Amino acid sequence: MSLLQSLKNDSLNALDCLIVGGGPAGMTAALYLARFRRLALVVDEGDPRAAWIPTSHNIPFFADGIPGPEILARVREHAGRYGVSPLDGRVSALRKSGREGFRAEVETRDGNCEVQARRVLLATGGIDVEPELPDLPDAVRRGLVRYCPICDGFESRDSRIAVIGHGTRGLGEAAFIARTYSDDVTLLTLGRPLELLPPERALVEQHRIRLVDEPIAGLDVQDGRIAAMRTCGGAELRFDILYSALGLTYRSGLAGALGAERDAAGAVLVDANCQTTVKGLYAVGDVALGLDQIVVGMGHAAVAATHIHNHCAPPIEDEPACIGSASRE
Repeated sequence: MSLLQSLKNDSLNALDCLIVGGGPAGMTAALYLARFRRLALVVDEGDPRAAWIPTSHNIPFFADGIPGPEILARVREHAGRYGVSPLDGRVSALRKSGREGFRAEVETRDGNCEVQARRVLLATGGIDVEPELPDLPDAVRRGLVRYCPICDGFESRDSRIAVIGHGTRGLGEAAFIARTYSDDVTLLTLGRPLELLPPERALVEQHRIRLVDEPIAGLDVQDGRIAAMRTCGGAELRFDILYSALGLTYRSGLAGALGAERDAAGAVLVDANCQTTVKGLYAVGDVALGLDQIVVGMGHAAVAATHIHNHCAPPIEDEPACIGSASRE
């Protein structure tokens, strides 16, 4: 019997937890729940942000770095040892069902079904906002522009670094790189005016950040990197590394549809157990407000999965204490 056929069988449809998203955070949650002997299902659209990481150097135990696709393969193989088999599909709708549970509509290539779950964990992540560079769509996904100086800034130290961004976010990332890794940092606003308040002007001067607010008219791509950029005014700019600080589009629509609180950018707000403002609904990894790092997302997953286990049917809320819970409900 296929997984989809099993889900359509009502006798197999009462999940302890539905996990939406099969990246490092979602699969870590699935691993924990499987080892807690909980019945969980991972539904994965197959487009994790981690897949676009060339090499991450700040994940413990991988001193030589590890590519994003290998991270995904390893965590899937590990969870697979406990019978975790993600379903390729999309959760198109999610609603409350009864006092405690949820009901989800799942779309797959082989058909659609509904899934009933006592708890739901969202590990849906986000999509990097791509910079508008001439004749170069998907520059971040193609690896021509990087997005995480926390992950690989150390390897870029003492290089000529440009940050594509504007506003507080762009200036903040440029200052972070300038005070941490390089004294040759340029902020490119791609034609958007940069109006600085006195404290921001002082920050620019303190770290000697170069500001370029002219639009980019042309690019020179060589050997898998952007070797040069030309402004509309005719200036040629050359950098060793480019970072995008344009932020994320959070995949938080399911949370919003249930009424879970989000910040102005769309990131889901969670408590110390990674539970949203909707009881029984959890959010981990990049979709939750916080530091967008793989190890952080995996930590979120461990906390959330333990809390789910301790507060899922059969109920154990009346026990004196729940091991691993950050707080009582």
